[in-house]
Amino acid sequence: MKITALETLFLKEFNNVTWVRVHTDEGITGIGETYYGSGAVSAHLHETLAGRLLGKDPLRIEELNREMVNLPLAQASTGAEYRAASAVDIALWDLYGKVVNQPIHQLLGGLCWDKLRVYNTCAGYRYVRSANIRPVDTWNFSADGPYEDLQGFMERPGELAQSLLAQGISAMKIWPFDPAALANKGRYISAAELKKALHPFEEIRKTVGDRMDIMVEFHCLWDLPTAKQIARELEPFKPYWFEDSIRMNSPQALAEYARATPVRVCASETLGSAAPYNEMLRHDAIDVVMVDICWTGGITEARKIAILADIHHKPFAPHDCTGPIGLAAAVHTALSQPNSLIQETVRAFYTGWYKEVVTRVPTIKDGFVYPLEGPGLGVDLLPEVMERDDLIIRRSEL
Repeated sequence: MKITALETLFLKEFNNVTWVRVHTDEGITGIGETYYGSGAVSAHLHETLAGRLLGKDPLRIEELNREMVNLPLAQASTGAEYRAASAVDIALWDLYGKVVNQPIHQLLGGLCWDKLRVYNTCAGYRYVRSANIRPVDTWNFSADGPYEDLQGFMERPGELAQSLLAQGISAMKIWPFDPAALANKGRYISAAELKKALHPFEEIRKTVGDRMDIMVEFHCLWDLPTAKQIARELEPFKPYWFEDSIRMNSPQALAEYARATPVRVCASETLGSAAPYNEMLRHDAIDVVMVDICWTGGITEARKIAILADIHHKPFAPHDCTGPIGLAAAVHTALSQPNSLIQETVRAFYTGWYKEVVTRVPTIKDGFVYPLEGPGLGVDLLPEVMERDDLIIRRSEL
């Protein structure tokens, strides 16, 4: 079997979501996905990776993964080079599953979990329907459906927590500190800003008590002293974890932060390849290992990171706030790893725009996600996507 063509596809409506299709001379195709910078991802794939992949055996996944990242600019990052390689890697695993007629989780060793707890990242319907990722208070609020959860956590946090609990979802992630971080460039937070950012936590605890676990997302926006100050103020609300409180470029700094709070430190979708995770773990800077499979090198590298976390007795928690193929890859990977803790989901996505572009989404019921069956990912693009006027396809052929 040989790779005969590579395609990148994206829709202008979701122009940060890039899909990659790998075609073979036996007519079997695989699909992968990555997020952010579709133009850069596409350029790298067609101008650099195509020459390394076309004509090769697609089932030699480990070898091809190393070939894709064995470049001066792609050693360990989440830049365009790694994002392109991640999408191709996911597509290769999807293709492999179709060849042997098995789901990816079986190829990874089989299920360790019959279901896995999920949490809801409180984004809204138009969170990714934009060319730019903008400040939290202008992220395209809409009335596209009942789950405008970004506006919900900012304006009606107690009501939002009740809505999630009614669906069996007992964990939620919010980021009310972002406006202050953006206003002050992460260097300080005023008393008024702190009071406003703490309000959602007060309302959630007042409304539902301790029935809801609350993850706090900081998007790497704070300096270390201010991050520690905010952590102290949040501790009485018993957060489930603090995520990406500072920039993820210093194991020593993150370890200092971790020592300063009893709350678990979660990191980080911003790390590419197992190497920086290894350094963070060696410095005892991470309590929960989060991986975005669409950014960190695909399923091949994500599995290595999960094993590395397990060696350090740390749980694994895949990221997903991007696209439906990425969610499917994350679910297959998470359910096959013994140290998986929880899976990120966005109900505004999997009940909303995901269904506009893919054939199916994972079953999420009563706060748990269930295995996807069928060969490979078990998910593909809808035929209607190929008929859309805003579809852009670029193709490289053998």
